[in-house]
Amino acid sequence: MHAWPASEVPALPGKGRDLRIHDTATGGRVTLAPGPVARIYVCGITPYDATHMGHAATYNAFDLVQRVWLDTKRQVHYVQNVTDVDDPLLERAIRDGVDWVGLAERETALFREDMTALRMLPPQHYIGAVEAIPGIVPLVERLRDSGAAYELDGDVYFSVDADPHFGQVSHYDTELMRHLSAERGGDPERPGKKNPLDPMLWMAAREGEPSWDGGSLGAGRPGWHIECVAIALDHLGMGFDVQGGGSDLVFPHHEMGASHAQALTGEFPMAKAYVHAGMVGLDGEKMSKSRGNLVFVSKLRRDGVDPAAIRLALLSHHYRADWEWTDRVLRDAVERLGRWRAAVSRPDGPSADALVEEVREALSDDLDAPAALAAVDRWAALQESGGGTDESAPGLVSRTVDALLGVAL
Repeated sequence: MHAWPASEVPALPGKGRDLRIHDTATGGRVTLAPGPVARIYVCGITPYDATHMGHAATYNAFDLVQRVWLDTKRQVHYVQNVTDVDDPLLERAIRDGVDWVGLAERETALFREDMTALRMLPPQHYIGAVEAIPGIVPLVERLRDSGAAYELDGDVYFSVDADPHFGQVSHYDTELMRHLSAERGGDPERPGKKNPLDPMLWMAAREGEPSWDGGSLGAGRPGWHIECVAIALDHLGMGFDVQGGGSDLVFPHHEMGASHAQALTGEFPMAKAYVHAGMVGLDGEKMSKSRGNLVFVSKLRRDGVDPAAIRLALLSHHYRADWEWTDRVLRDAVERLGRWRAAVSRPDGPSADALVEEVREALSDDLDAPAALAAVDRWAALQESGGGTDESAPGLVSRTVDALLGVAL
C-alpha cells in the first residue's frame, strides 16, 4: 500500500532540542534521545468513513514529533497501518450495500488526500492489515505453540496471563479493563475464555465474511491488536521510540499489543514511550464515527477552508487535551493565518533568531504547540507595529513555521 507525497521540510539554522514527552506507561515525562534514526509507529484508520477532526488532531500530534526529530538532524523511520478489514468496515459495507474492498480503498484514498492537504509527513511504510496477514499467521502460531495463546471453538485467543507486564501501559484496574474491552471490540463475556480480558488473535472463518489461509490456524482473519504488532515488529523491531495514537487506544489496543510483542520476543518494553493524543468533541460528545457527530476535513476543504487554517486550529490546542470543535476555533485560525501571512509578506521585520529558539523550546516541551503559536503571534505583532528592519526575518519566520509547525505561509 502506498502512502501520500511528502512536502519539503525546510532546514533551519542551528539544531533543535531533544523531545521531552508524556509517557502514558510511566505517567510522567521522558526525554527521548534516539540514535541517528528515530522510530515511531502510529496506529492508522479503519477506513469506513472520511477523515474527521479527531483523526486529524491525532496525526497532527505525531507529525510534530517527527518535525522535532528532523530538526535535531535525525532521520525518522515512521510506520503506520490501515485496518482495512474489521467488523466496523464490514458492517458499514453491508449497511450501504457496497463492496467492503471498494469502500476501504475509497476512504483510504480520501485519507491520503486529506493528509496531503494538511501537509502531514507520510510514513515510510504504510501497511494494510490484509497485506500483513502472511506475517501475522506465523506470529499467532508461535504464541499458540508456546502456550501464550489457546484455541476456543476454532478461534485463537491470547492469554493476558502469559505476559508478566500486562497492565503496565494503562495501569487500569480490572473492572475498567472489562468495561473498555466490551465497549471497544472485545468479548469479555464469552464463555470458555481463560480470562475475560483475553483478546482474539485469529477469528475462524464466518459464513458471508472474508477469510484468508491461516496455515495451521485454519481459514479466518486476524484480530485487531496482532495486526499492529506484526507490522511494528517487522519494520521497527522491539524497543522503538514512540507508540502513538489517540487516548482511546490506551486500552485495549496498546495494552494488548504490548503484551503480544513482549510474549513473542521475551523483551520489554515494546516501545520506549506510549504517547496519546486527546479527543476532539462536538456538541458535548467525543467526535466519533459511531455517534455520527463528525466534522470532516474533506468537507471543510470542499467548502473552501484553507488547509493551513485547519492545521492552525489543531495546533491551537495541546495535543493531550480533550477539546471541542466550534466555529469560533476555525474562525480564530483563519484570522491568525491571515495575520501571519501579512506579517511575512513584508520585505523586512524584527529579528526572528529568538523566535526560532522559542518555537523549538515550546515543541520540545511535550509538543506545546499553543506556546509556539503564541511566540509567532508576538513576532507578528511586532512586525505590525514596525518593529525592525531585518531583511532575512520574514523568510526565516516562514521557514520556521513550515519546518516545525507544518504550516505554509
